[in-house]
Amino acid sequence: MRVPLSWLREYVDLPAGETGRDVQAKLVDAGLEVERVEQLGAGLKGPLVVGQVLTIEELEGFRKPIRFCTVDVGRANGTGEPQEIVCGARNFSVGDKVVVVLPGAVLPGDFAIASRKTYGKTSHGMICSGEELGMGDDGTHGIIVLPPEHEVGTDAIELLQLIDEVLDIAVTPDRGYCLSMRGVARETATAYGLPLRDPALLDVPAPNSYGYLVKIDDPAGCDRFTARTVTGLDPEAKSPIWLTRRLQKAGMRSISLAVDITNYVMLELGQPLHAYDRSRLDGAIGVRRAEQGEKFTTLDGVKRTLDAEDLVITDNSGPIGLAGVMGGANTEIAESVTDPETGIVSGTTDVVVEAAHFDALTISRSARRHKLASEASKRFERGVDPQAASAAAQRTVDLLVLLAGGTAEAGVTELTAPGAPRTIAMRADHPDRVAGMDYGRETVVRRLQEVGCDVYGQDELVVTVPSWRPDLAEPNDLAEEVIRLEGYGNLPSTLPKLPSGRGLTARQQLHRRVGRALAGAGYVEALSYPFVGEGVFDQLQLPAHDAARQVVKLVNPLSDEEPALRTTLLPGLLGALRRNDSRGSHDLALFETGSVFRAGPQPGVAVRLPVDRRPTAEEIATLNAALPAQPRYAAVVLAGAREQAGWWGKGRPADWADAVQAARSLAAEAGVELVVRQGQYGPWHPGRCAELLVTLDGVETVIGHAGELHPRVVKAMGLPARTSAMELDLDRLAAAGGEAVEAPRISTFPVATQDVALIVDASVPAADVETALRKGAGELLESLRLFDVFTGEQVGEGKKSLAYALRFRAADRTLTAEESTAARDAAVALAGERTGAVLRGA
Repeated sequence: MRVPLSWLREYVDLPAGETGRDVQAKLVDAGLEVERVEQLGAGLKGPLVVGQVLTIEELEGFRKPIRFCTVDVGRANGTGEPQEIVCGARNFSVGDKVVVVLPGAVLPGDFAIASRKTYGKTSHGMICSGEELGMGDDGTHGIIVLPPEHEVGTDAIELLQLIDEVLDIAVTPDRGYCLSMRGVARETATAYGLPLRDPALLDVPAPNSYGYLVKIDDPAGCDRFTARTVTGLDPEAKSPIWLTRRLQKAGMRSISLAVDITNYVMLELGQPLHAYDRSRLDGAIGVRRAEQGEKFTTLDGVKRTLDAEDLVITDNSGPIGLAGVMGGANTEIAESVTDPETGIVSGTTDVVVEAAHFDALTISRSARRHKLASEASKRFERGVDPQAASAAAQRTVDLLVLLAGGTAEAGVTELTAPGAPRTIAMRADHPDRVAGMDYGRETVVRRLQEVGCDVYGQDELVVTVPSWRPDLAEPNDLAEEVIRLEGYGNLPSTLPKLPSGRGLTARQQLHRRVGRALAGAGYVEALSYPFVGEGVFDQLQLPAHDAARQVVKLVNPLSDEEPALRTTLLPGLLGALRRNDSRGSHDLALFETGSVFRAGPQPGVAVRLPVDRRPTAEEIATLNAALPAQPRYAAVVLAGAREQAGWWGKGRPADWADAVQAARSLAAEAGVELVVRQGQYGPWHPGRCAELLVTLDGVETVIGHAGELHPRVVKAMGLPARTSAMELDLDRLAAAGGEAVEAPRISTFPVATQDVALIVDASVPAADVETALRKGAGELLESLRLFDVFTGEQVGEGKKSLAYALRFRAADRTLTAEESTAARDAAVALAGERTGAVLRGA
């Protein structure tokens, strides 16, 4: 919400020297988020005056149309002579009143004006557009043409209200009343302790039976509807400068007088309004739910298919408005048109003004369903004061009569559904207990009255909530009002006492070790949002029955394109890799650890926990039972070079082996022996995919996969060629490792190294050969490393040679050559038995 300080002063008598920064500080202390204070007209210096165009000479021979004008600026130039100005704009004519900046002036942006020779003429100043004066674009991109009643030589800085301060307030969803000058003025008055001139306090005629006919079929969706009629409007009437400038400062563009007035009143009182051309209405106005599939064209020219949940405004012809969101094109206020032959001006002369109150949830869902966020829907879904509808309608009628020469008909239509004021029972010391400090009953009552509440009682208060505060629903809401108005900065600051000797849990310690290990290996942590769209599973080529496709969907997602919680970390990580690659960073190694969400067989229903006491163990257990399983995963993605080329070597690209090594590093941090086998799953290349297993309860269990992604996945997701990835379940990895990780023992005895080269079929995985060697070597084997893979004529067609370095060591003695050789031979023998391996050269 953009709040011009000059407008705000109409409702609150702020101190004369009070600046926008001062008001910002007061409102921030009161709990409003004032993001910035914009200084309009900063650096602007006159003379800037009203001028009248006397002559226009078209200059020929230039690449674009140029005009040499003489403009009467009165005595503003010191001589009274016409001012000669060169201008390229085409939207003004001889006799028009325009805004002229004279030599010596400075425009916003430190743009100094001086006489200069251009296009063969000397230009003494400039005829200004709105953009050049910092007013913003009015939609024409042209020169400002003023109404003819303004005198030549008048100071345009004051006339156009160019110097002002505008507070830009980020209004949170619970404070919809601050999407109006009335609401912000109330907060300002409270913050300064000053009286408020409420713009909604108007004399409103009582409803009668001869107003425009309205029928409400859905009182739950529309509990109040006010209709007023104004006739005899001048179709040529234009919005005055003060009105258009206030709209511009508030961030809205002037459209036409009738529309500008409804927008102005909405900004002033917070009540969205709509004006219908009465000549286009067919019979009574109705409010009902739409029929499924019903068609309707909104003011933006889009033909929309309505849903049965949409609330619509109708007449005998069908829908004429999407309630609380946008009006229809079929009853739009017509622009004035002059007949070139007769000179008769036609346009809307009679209007019906609607000021209604709609159900917030209905409006919010309609706006989201049709992707049609509007100023009206933004206010209705946050809560609009239903009692302000009649005042807003009256204010609109008054302005139409004043500015458009209309006549207000005596008929007043006002339909209201039965209702009673909302009351909340609260102990007088409840805010004290919430804040941890003593306010006292008098302070509590005074602060609640300042926000518009009626308060009765002594120790037990009965609080009647004002109609403009739908967010106040329970005692804690009232306590928050007292606390914020008394000042959050005045709350005592008390650090909680930590229980001694607990520290991090084993799970937390593992997560930190995993992060440090991956960062030490050259990976960069990337945090992604935990939301996905189900289409990403098709890109990852997951089977239709895959458990990862069973997602938990959000009722109110941040984005309709990503309505589900993630079941894998890969989409977010791969998206980060794609973005970085597209921005020129081609050598990437990213990692993430985080929760994934697994849907249960039956969706749970979460209970609402109390906030005035600690929940019981049963309540917490019920809540946990309703939540989806949330195991912790770790994942890495790689692309480009893993080792850079330089004077030290040629470097090498990242490949599937790096992804597997990342998994081994995590297993080492958990103290787990990771089994790596050839596998096949979803996004990974069938021939370059490793299956990661650990032993849980005596059974080998798959906890993840690593390798190079399938080319079709790479293409579908727009990834660099040969992208590799790894993902595993950290919780299962931790479960396989036990509570504590044992540090390796350091032996004082020397190591015995034995190298073997084994020839196997090319289809035999190296992991199977390695497993057999480890088993056969026995307890003396300290480590095993594959250091060479060779294929060629020397080993035979369809064969490969795998060379391993075996390190043997005993904890209590120096091994003899015979002992290490015997262990090596036993390893080779078992490898030959299980995989058909033959010792090379034997």
